[in-house]
Amino acid sequence: MGDEKVVTIHERIPSLKEQRKQRANRRLIFFLSFFFLLLLLVIYFQSPLSHIRSIKVEGNQFVDDETIIEASKLSNETSIWSISDEQLKANVESLEEVEAIEWHRVLPNTVVLEVKEYERVAYLFQEDQYFPILESGSFLSELPKYKVPADAPILVNWDQLSLVKELAAELNEMPDRVVQRISEIYHTPNDGDPLRITLYMNDGLIVQSTIRQFAEYMAPYPVVVKELDPDAEGILHMRMSPYFESFNIPEEEEDQEVEVES
Repeated sequence: MGDEKVVTIHERIPSLKEQRKQRANRRLIFFLSFFFLLLLLVIYFQSPLSHIRSIKVEGNQFVDDETIIEASKLSNETSIWSISDEQLKANVESLEEVEAIEWHRVLPNTVVLEVKEYERVAYLFQEDQYFPILESGSFLSELPKYKVPADAPILVNWDQLSLVKELAAELNEMPDRVVQRISEIYHTPNDGDPLRITLYMNDGLIVQSTIRQFAEYMAPYPVVVKELDPDAEGILHMRMSPYFESFNIPEEEEDQEVEVES
């Protein structure tokens, strides 16, 4: 015990004071940092620093970016934190071609609009102009004169818009792989079927069917085509029981029929 160094309370007081001072300094630094951070946030939210600087539009194919941005009512005067989700969606979805929209912020001041458009299921050809028809059944304004559509079937010789909407609904129910093979659809009614239609396919075939249950009747088309002679000329009738009517056989002979297993 005689060799151990004894530290008196007077010798420890400076060390304790220094520790208290360091703790007080750390607390001061923390509160000052918190204060300045809070001040910066207030300045950011209340100043143009939080205003939108960039608006990006994604997912749109037919509606241009400027039209969507204009409909959104967003501008450089809008704070990135004051955007109303409900109002923004209502504004953009008021566009006839827009089905839905989602959006998100990209800090510090960018807004991204993710657009889902209605599909164009067909184009109505009237008076040398093409009018897009949406899957919703709506008709859009005519395309520019120089633009010939190639992404959906073209409807020719259609006078009753109610039948056009009915056909558009059927096309919307049809598999894409079948719709993409249709080039033109003519309304060719006769005494037996006022809803008869004639299709000109991209593979060169002529098809006849009817508007009612058109999607169901055309569903087996790829299977039926595989069973046909590629050199045969005629009309493929796509109804409940598909059959091929050849142009090269006498009228008195029975039509060649191609049955499709359900």
